[in-house]
Amino acid sequence: MTARRLARALARAAAAAVLLTVALVLPLRWLPPVTSSFMLQNRLAQDRSPAVVEYRWVPRGAISRSAARAVIAAEDQKFFTHAGFDTASIRAAWRDGERGRKLRGASTITQQVAKNLWLWPGRSWLRKGLEAWLTVWVELLWPKERILEVHLNIAQFGPDVFGVEAAARRYFRKPAKALTPAEGARLAAVLPNPRLLRVSPASAYVLRRQRWIEGQARNLGELPGLREFGRPGR
Repeated sequence: MTARRLARALARAAAAAVLLTVALVLPLRWLPPVTSSFMLQNRLAQDRSPAVVEYRWVPRGAISRSAARAVIAAEDQKFFTHAGFDTASIRAAWRDGERGRKLRGASTITQQVAKNLWLWPGRSWLRKGLEAWLTVWVELLWPKERILEVHLNIAQFGPDVFGVEAAARRYFRKPAKALTPAEGARLAAVLPNPRLLRVSPASAYVLRRQRWIEGQARNLGELPGLREFGRPGR
């Protein structure tokens, strides 16, 4: 194959990858996901039949602003200012890995949305590469408010519980729009590992993390990007 033909083939492959990604990502700027990759994997991993997954989509106006702020405080305090990647956290995590320390997470909310919607758990370079590619396109095609809305709706809060609405009803017997700052922080406290950490009964670790998140949320104050959360009529 000549260099010109190779260049053409690569250009066609790149164009196809872009078109496929846009077709995958763009519709979800407006449409709620019917399911996610992590929900499907959760179903397949269950022994009981039929498999049960609690998932209720709600618009951002039906999600407590306090709960949205708590998730940002817990997971990605630079969410509204970065372009999908927290480079400072990535560099810090890389340095820790070089020193032999336990690898800490540096994923942003956008990266988690990309992973949870379309990919799988694990730390392979293939997974991380696909996650980075999809993160770029989610940031390009969705506003920040939509990214956060999707994250709150598909994040896992328990073994079979996905989304803040299902979690609020399961653990607090109320809709997500009625969650208090303490309840939002409790939900956010389990997000690092919802398969092991429990909202109820909460361990001492979860309760300590909840108090820390509440303090961080207060420090964040009123974020302009949260104006559309908790508003009736949306």
